[in-house]
Amino acid sequence: MNLEDLVRLRRARDTMDRDYAKPLDVTALAQVALMSPGHFSRSFRAAFGESPYSYLMTRRIERAKALLRRGDLSVTEVCFEVGCTSLGSFSTRFTELVGESPSSYRARNHEEGAAIPPCIAKIHTRPIRNGEAKSAESATSHNA
Repeated sequence: MNLEDLVRLRRARDTMDRDYAKPLDVTALAQVALMSPGHFSRSFRAAFGESPYSYLMTRRIERAKALLRRGDLSVTEVCFEVGCTSLGSFSTRFTELVGESPSSYRARNHEEGAAIPPCIAKIHTRPIRNGEAKSAESATSHNA
């Protein structure tokens, strides 16, 4: 992959980071990267280790976690606020990445992390797909 392709892929990734709540699909993101949808999907996975959809959903779940910690919005409101259009899909993906349902996460006490700066909390609370968690566990057990 050449440097120009990486720059265009980063532009699409930045669009997902900034506009996660907007309706984004592979075709729209491929246009941002000036690539065909198929080439964009393959190149994005090769560059960043996950599909564009997976990356976008991780951004949405990160934002959802912050909104749920605030506690002033319902799970349904949070779902739509972060750009998801199906409460069922949102709840399933949230549970897969976070390890508990959005309702459980919202109901839990989040005060213990209040003193942690948001930039540090974001690093440590980033949702991890099940495959990544298993890879991290096996890597730490091999290094021990």
